[in-house]
Amino acid sequence: MATPSLPITLLTGFLGSGKTTLLNTLLRARPLTAVVMNEFGAVAIDHQLLEEQRGPLALLSGGCVCCQIQGTLAPTLKNLWMERASGRLPPYERLIIETTGIADPAPIIDTLVSERWIAARHRLDAIITVVDAQLGAGQLAVHFEAERQVAAADRLLLTKTDLASAAETDATRERLIHLNPGAEQIVMTSGQIDPDTLIDLDAWRPHARPEQISRWLAVPRFTPVKTSRLVAPTAPIPPGTAHGERIRSFSLHFDAPLDETALTAALNLLRNFRAENLLRMKAIVNLKDHDRPVVLHGVQHVLYPPTELAAWPDADRRSRFVFITADLEPEFVAQLLNNFTAEFTAPAQIVTN
Repeated sequence: MATPSLPITLLTGFLGSGKTTLLNTLLRARPLTAVVMNEFGAVAIDHQLLEEQRGPLALLSGGCVCCQIQGTLAPTLKNLWMERASGRLPPYERLIIETTGIADPAPIIDTLVSERWIAARHRLDAIITVVDAQLGAGQLAVHFEAERQVAAADRLLLTKTDLASAAETDATRERLIHLNPGAEQIVMTSGQIDPDTLIDLDAWRPHARPEQISRWLAVPRFTPVKTSRLVAPTAPIPPGTAHGERIRSFSLHFDAPLDETALTAALNLLRNFRAENLLRMKAIVNLKDHDRPVVLHGVQHVLYPPTELAAWPDADRRSRFVFITADLEPEFVAQLLNNFTAEFTAPAQIVTN
């Protein structure tokens, strides 16, 4: 019998957003949790703030796990698993990886889904991004790392709402909706949160809860894009320039079934040449010669293995894509897919926020 895979929650958020406070709250509710904590400095101190923990703690310090010390994550997870299997560590039931405040989630996700040994024993459950309601709008306007963290999120957790003015909270919320309209926003008040809203979500295994696939995809929240002339990707915006429209969120619909080979070629081309611009993608796809729908999703250069659902979640049989891109025109993505599939049709109506 195959050993059940252990769920991993990737906890990210900009500097000072409240990740450790959230981590303490989750550990009180789920103490048999292993924690991998990444601190940028050579001297780690955040782990000393953890209040209650029955699972093991692994520290990755001296650099960011998404770049300088990326190669240490897989060995750390493997060592934890082997020690757990031997009985030398408590039988922890899940893992939480807390990143530094300036981490890009994509390389971490790559390790979790692409390293065969790790992926065979673990599964990415969800990406939780913590955002300071008081300072969030300003941080997102200045720091592109914070925008990437928000764009990759499955859940957005607002903290410090008790310190923020109504105007500050509203500005942060509006910016989050613009960056990632598909992610649910949850408020954490005085350090309290229902852990069930953040863990065991199966957000990276939507086939596990097919009745929630429409909520996971959240197409109505994304602006539909029509195909038009092929346009060049937007030139990178110089440092110090307001981000404004750097990040776009949009949806594409295809009425007719798509050719699997052509679609794969289009997505690989987009990933290979524009990975840095492809912050998040989700899709439920109607493929030719497939009786059941296929789920696709990915972050930047990481495309998760396709998953076939047991059945369509509703009567709509169109292929539906949602994208969050940076410095990349929606029309460019639409035309690229259209050139390969030649079947693109925009929906008649979609309600958007």
